[in-house]
Amino acid sequence: MKITLSKRLIILVLTIALVLSVFNTYLIFDRSRVLREEISNIERGYLADDSIFDYVVYQDEGLYKAKNQTSGVVDFESATASVVLGQSVSKGASVYVKTGFYVLSSDFGIINKKHTQLIGNGAVIVGNGNQIIIRGDSYSDSQYNLFSGLQVVNATLRIEDSFLTTVSDVIFENCSVAIELANTNTWTEGTKIENCHFRNCTESIAFRAPAVNATGSYASTEISRCFFNLGDNSIGINVEEFAEYSDSQLQNSRMWLGETGESNQTGLKLDGSMHETLLSGVVFESFAENPQNLYAIAIGESAVTTPTIDVGVSFLGKWTARVYNPFNRWVSGTGSVFRNINEVVPVGSSGVYGTTRIIHRRPLTISIFKPRIQVQGTFASGESVTVRFRLELVDNVISESVEKVFMNTTTVWLSDDDLLRLFPSQDIIWAILVDAKSSVSVTNVVVKVDIYGLTT
Repeated sequence: MKITLSKRLIILVLTIALVLSVFNTYLIFDRSRVLREEISNIERGYLADDSIFDYVVYQDEGLYKAKNQTSGVVDFESATASVVLGQSVSKGASVYVKTGFYVLSSDFGIINKKHTQLIGNGAVIVGNGNQIIIRGDSYSDSQYNLFSGLQVVNATLRIEDSFLTTVSDVIFENCSVAIELANTNTWTEGTKIENCHFRNCTESIAFRAPAVNATGSYASTEISRCFFNLGDNSIGINVEEFAEYSDSQLQNSRMWLGETGESNQTGLKLDGSMHETLLSGVVFESFAENPQNLYAIAIGESAVTTPTIDVGVSFLGKWTARVYNPFNRWVSGTGSVFRNINEVVPVGSSGVYGTTRIIHRRPLTISIFKPRIQVQGTFASGESVTVRFRLELVDNVISESVEKVFMNTTTVWLSDDDLLRLFPSQDIIWAILVDAKSSVSVTNVVVKVDIYGLTT
């Protein structure tokens, strides 16, 4: 028997379904609203559920106090903020600092701890030149710690022998050194510094030279969405000699120079290494009219490897030099030009190729190049010299070879047809391999190559 619904019944059913759908949608959005309000209350210090923290630090009747959020009892209190903050992070894994001014009379720190959080929402730590220290006896003793949401005035956050420390949403103001990364026993790697603002600091971020028993590695450090307001005699990021701010990122950040004063200001000072570190979306902006020793990037004599300058790196305004490079260090950049001149290629004897000359542009790869062969010296009677070009690709494959045979001294460019024979259908050029051989047992022929090209 076939049941046919009336149009009225169908309309009624659809109406009920629509009402239920709207009501369900309201509940979803209302729950989201309530959650957002609770999070907002927590962030503003009105703790709707303050049990999510081990301790809440606040000011009361001239004292600094730390309330245990499990027991509801004030475990620590002192007239000195350094004492209460130090005791709280020593005993608890998560500490919330309520709005107020917390004046330090000595250093305090998160020492040999993992997953410890010191969080605020605008609380001001007045340092009086003291340090807030995140440190381990080795990197394995200090891991995954968080420092967030505070304003730090005239104090240093020192991160020492620690792994995967995060510093986020912090204002550093009037600091001699704002953030100091140090290797004294092992290394400090994986540090993340994000959404921070550095105002009028002599050194905003410093990568220190390692101590005797430590490595120089600060690898995989990420600095992103940070803003730097520099004054006279100041540095935004300082990479000291032997420090290795390598395999890392500096991205989507902005440095303002020349706003207050116009002399002795450097955005990025490099005396160590920034091997394979990528600069992208970084803006260096100068407001100076008469800049004196005003540099976006300054590369020192001891600099080992410069960073790779990628897309979105801008140099705005007037500078003494955008990149101050008096010692002619190689400046890496996507799409940059390069040349290698007078690369000597050892000539093997008796028809056997000599040692291969490997030409590369680390940390970059090569997109296109044009080589020139110089054959010099004196040929013996009947002697021939063969010069061979090959490419090593990023997947360790060696390309087909191009060989050129010479019977006398000359200078020759490889033709476009020669280069097309070398190029793969799809791959990345890791290095250019050049070797040479003579048909005689003793040769006076010298082979040199010049390479002109572009990096990627």
